[in-house]
Amino acid sequence: MNLSKLSLDALVALRDELDKLLKGKSAERYSVGSRSSSLRGSVVAPKYRNPDNPSETWAGRGLKPRWLTVALKSGTKLEHFAIAAQAKTAVVKRSARKPRRKAK
Repeated sequence: MNLSKLSLDALVALRDELDKLLKGKSAERYSVGSRSSSLRGSVVAPKYRNPDNPSETWAGRGLKPRWLTVALKSGTKLEHFAIAAQAKTAVVKRSARKPRRKAK
């Protein structure tokens, strides 16, 4: 479409039509954004824990924390820090003990 050959009235009409389309598109974009922002700020359960300092955890989202980056560079595997893995080993350790006697 060659805009330089259009008359002034045709250009104004084209501008008005574009304004309507842009307003509709921007309204769609913000309505879609508002649906996805309902998850913003939600807390995710941590998946990894620092064994040296149990208060340091990471949910697996965003940048890796420094303590984890240093440990991974030293050769430790990520699975070593998994909280679920720690729970499984704790269950295995408990079941390896002798069964308790029932109190009479």
